[in-house]
Amino acid sequence: MEKDRLHTSKTSAWKWVPSLYFAEGLPYVAVITIAVIMYKRLGLSNTEIALYTSWLYLPWTIKPLWSPFVDLLKTKRWWIITMQALIGAAMAGIAFFIPTHFYVQASLACFWLMAFSSATHDISADGFYMLGLSEGEQSFFVGIRNTFYRFANIFGQGILVMIAGWIEQRSGNIPLAWSLVFYFMAGLFIALTLYHSYILPRPINDTKTEAINGKGLWENFLKTFISFFKKKHIGLMLFFLLTYRLGEAQLVKIASPFLLDASSAGGLGISTTSVGFIYGTIGVIGLLLGGIVSGILVSRHGFKRWLLPMALAINLPDLLYVWLATTMPSQEWIVATCVAIEQFGYGFGFTAYTLYLIYIADGPNKTAHYAIGTGLMSLGMMLPGMPAGWIQELIGYNWFFVWVCICTIPGIIAALIVKRILPEDFGKLTHKS
Repeated sequence: MEKDRLHTSKTSAWKWVPSLYFAEGLPYVAVITIAVIMYKRLGLSNTEIALYTSWLYLPWTIKPLWSPFVDLLKTKRWWIITMQALIGAAMAGIAFFIPTHFYVQASLACFWLMAFSSATHDISADGFYMLGLSEGEQSFFVGIRNTFYRFANIFGQGILVMIAGWIEQRSGNIPLAWSLVFYFMAGLFIALTLYHSYILPRPINDTKTEAINGKGLWENFLKTFISFFKKKHIGLMLFFLLTYRLGEAQLVKIASPFLLDASSAGGLGISTTSVGFIYGTIGVIGLLLGGIVSGILVSRHGFKRWLLPMALAINLPDLLYVWLATTMPSQEWIVATCVAIEQFGYGFGFTAYTLYLIYIADGPNKTAHYAIGTGLMSLGMMLPGMPAGWIQELIGYNWFFVWVCICTIPGIIAALIVKRILPEDFGKLTHKS
C-alpha cells in the first residue's frame, strides 16, 4: 500500500497539507462571515443580508447529493486544482463587481460559484487526504490540517476584515476597500492553484471510478440515503440536528451587523477594523480554546456526561448579547470579552454536534451517513438564518436577542433526551469503535 503513493513522506506532506486546508477554510469563511460584514458596510439591510447569505449555505447542505460523482469523474487531484481556480475566479469577480451599481446581483452570483466550488473542494480535498497519506500520517497530520483550517478563519474574518477597515479609514471609499481585499484573495488563490498543481502528490490510487456507471452509483447512493432515514430514533436525530443550533444560527447572522450599526440604530457603532479584531481574531481564538477544552473533557469522562453542559455552553452565553443591546457599553474591551465568552461557549458546545454525528453515522455506510448528517447540520443553520434579519428589523436588537435566547430552549431539550440513549463510554479515549 505504501508503494501506491508517490511523494507521501512526512516531509512532502508538510508541503501540501497545511496549504490545502488553508485553501479549504478561506472560501468558506468568505462566504459565511466576510460576506455578511461586507454587505453591511456596503449598505444592505439586515433583512437582505441574512436572507441572501443564508442561502449560500445550500451547497454545503446538499453536497452529499453530488459527492459520489467526484469519485466517478476525473481524479481528486484534478478536482482540487480546478475548484481552486474557480474559487479564485469567483473572488476576482466579486472584486470587479463591487464598484458597480448592480453589485448585489453580480457579487451574489460570484458567491454562489464560490460556495459550490468550495463545497466540491471539501469533498475532493478530504478524499485526497486519505489517498495521499498512509494511516499513520493521516493521524499525525489531523491536528495540523485542523489548525490551518482554523487559521484560515482568523486570517479571513480577522486579518482581512481589519485590512478592509484600515483601507476604509484611509481612503474613505468603502467599495474600494472591499474590492481590494477580494482582489488580494483572488491573487492568493491563483497562487495556491499554481502551487498545488505543482506540489500535490500523484497517488496511483487517485483514479476515477470505472467499475460502476452513473446509474449504478446513483442507485447505490439512494439506498444509502434511505438507510439513513431508517435508523433507530430517526425522529430524535432530526430534532437534535435541526434545533441544537437554532438560536446560534440566527445570532451568527446578526452579531456582526449589531457590532457595526450606529447607536441610533440600536448597534454598538464599532469600526470595521475593531470588528475584525474582536469577532474575527479574539472570537476565533475563544472558539478554538472551547473546542480543545471540550475535546479533552469528553476523552476523559465520555460524551454522555458532558452533553448537557455543552448544550448549555453553546446557548446560555447568548444572554450576553441581550445585556450588550440593553447597556450598549462604549468600551471595546467589554464587547471583546463578551464575544470571547460567547465564542468559547460555542466552540465548547459544538463538539457535541460533531460527536453526535459520529455516533449516529456508525454502521456499514459510516462515511455516507456522516456526510448526510453534515448536510442536515448545514440545513439547521440555513433555514433559521434566512428570516433572522427580518425578525431583527421588526422587533429591534434588544428583543431579537431575547428571541434568540428563547430559540435555544428546543436544543437544550433535545440534548436532554439524547443523553438518555447514549452509551456511558462513548467518546472516552479508551472506547473501542
